[in-house]
Amino acid sequence: MSTNMALVCRVAKAPASRALRWEPVDTQALKPDEVRVRVHVASVNPIDVKRATGYGQRVLSLMGAGGPALVLGNDFAGVVTEAGRDVLHVATGDRVWGLVPTGPQGAHRSEVCVPSRWVRPLPSGMLMVSAAVLPYTFTTLWRALQGIGLHEQNAAGRHVLVNGAGGALGQLAIQLLSRWGASVTAVCGATSAARCIALGASQVIDRHTTHLADLPSNCDASLNFGAWADEAEVMGRLHPHALGHATTVHPLLGDIDARGWLAGGLACWRAWRSMRLRLHATAPKARYAWTVFKPDEGAMQTLQRSLLSRPLLLEVGHRTPFSQADSAFSHVGQGRPTRAVLMAEI
Repeated sequence: MSTNMALVCRVAKAPASRALRWEPVDTQALKPDEVRVRVHVASVNPIDVKRATGYGQRVLSLMGAGGPALVLGNDFAGVVTEAGRDVLHVATGDRVWGLVPTGPQGAHRSEVCVPSRWVRPLPSGMLMVSAAVLPYTFTTLWRALQGIGLHEQNAAGRHVLVNGAGGALGQLAIQLLSRWGASVTAVCGATSAARCIALGASQVIDRHTTHLADLPSNCDASLNFGAWADEAEVMGRLHPHALGHATTVHPLLGDIDARGWLAGGLACWRAWRSMRLRLHATAPKARYAWTVFKPDEGAMQTLQRSLLSRPLLLEVGHRTPFSQADSAFSHVGQGRPTRAVLMAEI
């Protein structure tokens, strides 16, 4: 087979020992329902930085995404170079954006072969950089909202608390929920306050000067994108008839990594059950969701509608070639509020 290029990550516990190498790999065979895309831009997400240190190895190995050498990345934008015989909605030469499901391949490569259901045409005039940073984060947000039953048809007039609002998930949540007519209270650091207001937050709480426990318990829904240590206090801001609470900072992958399948799984179940009971003591019918990323067609369709009308935005603060990826991983690892992307040298 001919060769291609991929950013191969040699997993190391210490970030300083992380090894990222842009090196030749075999070209993937194309299935009838797949498209081959020449990747122009791929994003680096916080999960990529964590996985580069071995995070999630036990669970993700079940998806073929474990081992000492990984090709990371989930979202990308590029140009279709080949379409399988069953693919109808995109063709060779089309500019597209898309998702690579978590598995053995990853999006940090010069080309990807991906099921066509996870690829959408890039709207005319849309920059690839702007599109490439959205799919993974938006899909994760979408699954969190679905987990608590909050959607476009019932969001208007709801009061939603977003903890960790300064990050990418929080920024997208503010934009989407405010467009749906919800009132968003954003909890973030002072440096992110102006940005959150500009994106549509009704109120901003400085997490360094205000305790979550001091906020009124009047929210219809809550999202914890900040820290697991905040979980109970974030949930405590819900009123008795609230829809629910979702978190992306649960200990699922970390506990199983640290304790193994049996002890780690039991610890997670106990943590989930304890928090759920605590939530139901306040809001008996509220939903409680631990959110994990998984490609979702509803999320893809909603994001595409946004890109065609009023695109959601995440600021890109760092761009670098695939061959110099260390700086992008460092940018994300430092918790910067802006996104980092890897770019093909075209």
